[in-house]
Amino acid sequence: MTGSPSSHSSPPEQEKAEVSAPAQWEGLRDAPAVRSDGVPMRRRRTGRRVRGADASQPERSRGMQSARDVATVVMAGLLMTFVSQHVLVSGYLVTDEAMEPTLRPGDRVFANVLDLTVSGADRGEVIVFRRLDGDPASPVDRREANPVQQTLSFFGLSPDRSLDHDVKRVVGVGGDRVSCCDAQGRIVVNEVPIDEAEAYLHPGEIASDIEFDVIVPDDQYFVLGDYRSVSHDSRDVLNTDQGFVSHDRVEGTAFVVGWPLDRMGPLPDGTWVYDESRAAALGPQPPWR
Repeated sequence: MTGSPSSHSSPPEQEKAEVSAPAQWEGLRDAPAVRSDGVPMRRRRTGRRVRGADASQPERSRGMQSARDVATVVMAGLLMTFVSQHVLVSGYLVTDEAMEPTLRPGDRVFANVLDLTVSGADRGEVIVFRRLDGDPASPVDRREANPVQQTLSFFGLSPDRSLDHDVKRVVGVGGDRVSCCDAQGRIVVNEVPIDEAEAYLHPGEIASDIEFDVIVPDDQYFVLGDYRSVSHDSRDVLNTDQGFVSHDRVEGTAFVVGWPLDRMGPLPDGTWVYDESRAAALGPQPPWR
């Protein structure tokens, strides 16, 4: 006898739905528990694995994630500092009195590195440059920075403490005639006397106690310290190949003192003293200019 299905039996689809429906779906009566092909919705693949859904994939430790984030931030900071130090601005430690009163021993001065990649240094600017081996102007005691200081300096986290750099003021650029001195004891640049005492010369100092008359070669600088009686500069090596500073030795143009706090601030502008000598170097200009 063929009878109707038992009242206790259920269609396979209905049993699968009842077994497969997650507990959090109990209140969602209108939401289907299975797809039309009978595959439970909770097993539907999205193309990526959900964190913590697979027991074989333990959730990543929050401590490790935090450490990774900190390391990423630190590396990004070091990279930005390195670029700033070697491409934009560089810091140096002043080690002698040659540039007083503009700069004093212990000053941390910052130099514009990018500026010299697009143009040369101008008369009256203070530059930081590399000393040459055997430079007579170099101090006898050449203390080398320890590895920690070298690393911090490399990344721009501290000023360069080595004695391989010097800081001086540009008095003449390529093509200038620089001589000392006129009847009033002033340095003459391109036949124009320079009144340095009004701008930066150390009080009570004369322009120079050494006479000279030079033509500055192209891409070279004639440099002097502001404290002339204690400065070792271009005057000391006039008859050698070190009498001028080549452009490729210049690290940057100093523009601000960053430390100590009581000295912090921009360097005084000394370029205005050379306005007339700059005009003389350019020669007569056409009337339409």
